[in-house]
Amino acid sequence: MSPTRPLLKPEKVTKNYVAAEGAAPVAVLRDLSFDIAAGEAVAIIGPSGSGKSTLLNLIGTLDQPTSGHVWLDGQDLSRLDEPQLAAIRNRQIGFIFQAHHLLPQCSVIENVLVPTIADKKGADRDGAPARAEKLLQRVGLGERLHHRPGQLSGGERQRVAVVRALINQPQLLLADEPTGALDRASAQGLAQLLIELNREEKVTLIVVTHALDLARQVGRVLELRDGQLVSTQS
Repeated sequence: MSPTRPLLKPEKVTKNYVAAEGAAPVAVLRDLSFDIAAGEAVAIIGPSGSGKSTLLNLIGTLDQPTSGHVWLDGQDLSRLDEPQLAAIRNRQIGFIFQAHHLLPQCSVIENVLVPTIADKKGADRDGAPARAEKLLQRVGLGERLHHRPGQLSGGERQRVAVVRALINQPQLLLADEPTGALDRASAQGLAQLLIELNREEKVTLIVVTHALDLARQVGRVLELRDGQLVSTQS
């Protein structure tokens, strides 16, 4: 990747939804453009309904813009077919949601390794178990490898979800309200962990959050209001 090219570039992105048949489209995002550099940590804030999660879904290729483009590492994602997008989601993007979405019947380390099953051409699958164990130790779960999610606290389950998102060494880590279901102490711990992993793993981090204290810790803050970017704070 060229050192002058941003890793991520939404360009004039608009997203409309039709609430009901025959109804006029509702604009959720309006002509949105910004750049994010490789290795940067960015928080996206704004009131409910401002378009934060919609934007994250577009960046993560879970949805497509009505108009405009999302560029990732020089690729126009709108030009890719679904198998190509699925490969990008698996190899280049890691996802963390408010709900951890762990498989209850699987152990901690099995949950972490799930993304490597589909990655037949990308990450070193033979080395994945060792990487999983190393990351789990890094996040304080080295003694929990063979526990089931039901045996963990909420904060521990979310840390497993973080490791699962990182297992394929993605370029981009997307976190949608990752601390929203946690108590204050667990939320603060997870926020600090994400910031540390951004540096250690050299992964670009984008966090959607209502928590202003988390946003301020991250570094650069983008504020959305009514589907438009209203401020950028460093």
